[in-house]
Amino acid sequence: MTAGWTEDRVGALTKLWLEGQSASQIAKALGGGVTRNAVIGKVHRLGLSGRAAPSQPARTTYRPTRPRAAAPAPAQPSAPRRIEAAQSRPVPPTRPDPTPEMPGTATVMTLGAHMCKWPIGDPSSTEFSFCGRRASEGVYCVEHARVAYQPQVKRGSKDGSTDLARSLRRYI
Repeated sequence: MTAGWTEDRVGALTKLWLEGQSASQIAKALGGGVTRNAVIGKVHRLGLSGRAAPSQPARTTYRPTRPRAAAPAPAQPSAPRRIEAAQSRPVPPTRPDPTPEMPGTATVMTLGAHMCKWPIGDPSSTEFSFCGRRASEGVYCVEHARVAYQPQVKRGSKDGSTDLARSLRRYI
């Protein structure tokens, strides 16, 4: 049997909702067969969206410390101009030479939160393990992060135009 929404009940619902009470708490307070879902439905039909949010404890998040970048060296005014131009060209990324992987030090059972999770070997073999070194960049150690996270290579278009020119052509 559904509860009738009298003006008194609607007034109480509105007051409790704006105080930040949950739908379950409001249903208990109203009593008389009012369910949590009935409260939610009535709140939506009444358009009661703005309400005081209940206070929630502040969540602490783990943020690993990152080493600070070294300050750039002061520019030397006596350096030739063409050397500076040659240094400013982007250097294409090089893939690190694949080195034979040594057996890792961690297994699925011993792998911790701050350990490198780079898999080594065939997962179906008994010698399968993980790197296990200290993770510094995400879930991998420095060496494995270089392999896993490759910088995005900018591709030029066939006609040599820039991205800006191509995007502008769409609107012209």
